[in-house]
Amino acid sequence: MPITGVHALVYSPAADELREVLSRVIGWPHVDAGDGWRIFALPPAELGVHPGEPHHELSFICDDVEATVAELRAKGLSFRDAPEDRGWGVAVTMVLPGDVDVLLYEPRHPTAHDTARGARPSGS
Repeated sequence: MPITGVHALVYSPAADELREVLSRVIGWPHVDAGDGWRIFALPPAELGVHPGEPHHELSFICDDVEATVAELRAKGLSFRDAPEDRGWGVAVTMVLPGDVDVLLYEPRHPTAHDTARGARPSGS
């Protein structure tokens, strides 16, 4: 397969502060690409495709949204709202440095990584 990964970008007017949050608060390992430009190793990723006008979004997945929100709040992160059941999952908007909104959610649907945990993927 010629595609070996996904490189996602987040733009923020507070890029240095956001890099610190991803490194120290969230705990993602990283490499220095030069001059302090950190590139973070992400947890497993999946890609969904929805109908609509062309655009893309970035969401973070967790196993327990209430516990994750409590842990991240204790480390200084803020959220725009309270976790809400949206049917497909329980979601909340996390605010990262530079006023960057990222959806954090606990899925209620099968994930592509369920197979790694021993569950049978839908459609098989």
